Amino acid sequence: MIFSKSYCPHSTRVKELFSSLGVECNVLELDQVDDGAKVQEVLSEITNQKTVPNVFVNKVHVGGCDQTFQAYQSGLLQKLLQEDSAYDYDLIIVGGGSGGLSCAKEAAILGKKVMVLDFVVPSPQGTSWGLGGTCVNVGCIPKKLMHQAALLGQALCDSRKFGWEYNQQVKHNWETMTKAIQNHISSLNWGYRLSLREKAVAYVNSYGEFVEHHKIKVTNKKGQETYYTAAQFVIATGERPRYLGIQGDKEYCITSDDLFSLPYCPGKTLVVGASYVALECAGFLAGIGLDVTVMVRSILLRGFDQEMAEKVGSYMEQHGVKFLRKFIPVMIQQLEKGSPGKLKVLAKSTEGTETIEGVYNTVLLAIGRDSCTRKMGLEKIGVKINEKSGKIPVNDVEQTSVPYVFAVGDISEGKPELTPVAIQSGKLLARRLFGASLEKIYHTLFWPLEWTVAGRENNTCYAKIICNKLDHDRVIGFHILGPNAGEVTQGFAAAMKCGLTKQLLDDTIGIHPTCGEVFTTLEITKSSGLDITQKGC
Repeated sequence: MIFSKSYCPHSTRVKELFSSLGVECNVLELDQVDDGAKVQEVLSEITNQKTVPNVFVNKVHVGGCDQTFQAYQSGLLQKLLQEDSAYDYDLIIVGGGSGGLSCAKEAAILGKKVMVLDFVVPSPQGTSWGLGGTCVNVGCIPKKLMHQAALLGQALCDSRKFGWEYNQQVKHNWETMTKAIQNHISSLNWGYRLSLREKAVAYVNSYGEFVEHHKIKVTNKKGQETYYTAAQFVIATGERPRYLGIQGDKEYCITSDDLFSLPYCPGKTLVVGASYVALECAGFLAGIGLDVTVMVRSILLRGFDQEMAEKVGSYMEQHGVKFLRKFIPVMIQQLEKGSPGKLKVLAKSTEGTETIEGVYNTVLLAIGRDSCTRKMGLEKIGVKINEKSGKIPVNDVEQTSVPYVFAVGDISEGKPELTPVAIQSGKLLARRLFGASLEKIYHTLFWPLEWTVAGRENNTCYAKIICNKLDHDRVIGFHILGPNAGEVTQGFAAAMKCGLTKQLLDDTIGIHPTCGEVFTTLEITKSSGLDITQKGC
């Protein structure tokens, strides 16, 4: 299907291309129909392309003249024209987090018909969120923004020593902070939806459950069921916080799922757990002036260097966080309702018979996470999971025990539970399944996370590398305009001394969310003339 204008030379080139391939096309000349302007407006909303020609092949949006010829030269156009699949989709991805979205977008770029299923089962406290997964909604992004709020409080204290004089009482407003953070997250949710729409990826806000080979049932919030088939599937459902399994935990406690959109200040808080999630949350809650206690079962940051872990704990204690070592909760009771209310926590020693009681406004559980794999019908198609952990064993190419089903992200057994790893895994999986990307890469504008809530200018910060094409795209120039530029440059300077190439940058996992990670995700060459401004709310 070609949406064209009869006088447009680019439209003529595309029509001639299909004619030379012997392909019959449906052509709509928008300048020759009464509602042509309205059709073009709708096309713009669907594809984010305002120009003609606008080309679709087998329901896949190919793009304009340049994109159509690029697809032809790479062979993707011929693949699309030849396909007559017995399935509804080439690829269905279950899970709209970092890994699932990166895989979906890359597969769509490579000309495949893709669907993303994403459904957030509400937490016991009723919290749910939009497209983007844990990192965007209840992980890295809101956590770092709340951490930034705490840093600003520390900076206020430090500022007196730098000559700033102020007398008024400074206090923190939880509601203002959470509203601003949630507004930013909502803009990211919308950005992900728009990105999928631009690439003609079908997005369905429904719960996916396998019913037979190559077939999945999807159920929406109203309980309505629909069935879809696909040649291949990717499971990218991630993990959710674990509960204690004691009286009162699900009724009265919150987790990181709830904290970042909590509509009231948590007040005096008990954080149960010694994971990085526990210590990060305890740190920024204390940093904004709250009374915070961390209850530790055994050691801090299991799996990390213990000398470093104890230094972290010591620093936190010096800055007001209290620690209850070698205790675990055994019962949570509600003393008063409210926002927040009052909770009584009964805990026992892990080394003896001692018991203690404490009263808190909020109890935050951060004792680990469980994979979301047990209620999606994997057993019906033979996908094996680790019964203890719920994780899915995969081989070196993310393939499960069923050849047409793959898994990426936190649910993959033995893989690092990190957002950039999931993003890279999803992208590389799509390339392995459907072909290689041919793009070259040089520069971009970017918006530091710390600037978003404060409303500082987007598209001001800039990253650029200069590569020597004749020497394997070795990086010979490095430029950054943005926060912490000196710190970022120092590390890359050492890498350039060691012969850094563009390919090595592409293969490097970004540290997220940072300014420096932008150099691992560059996608536009300066010579292409393509727009590098960041879009979104």
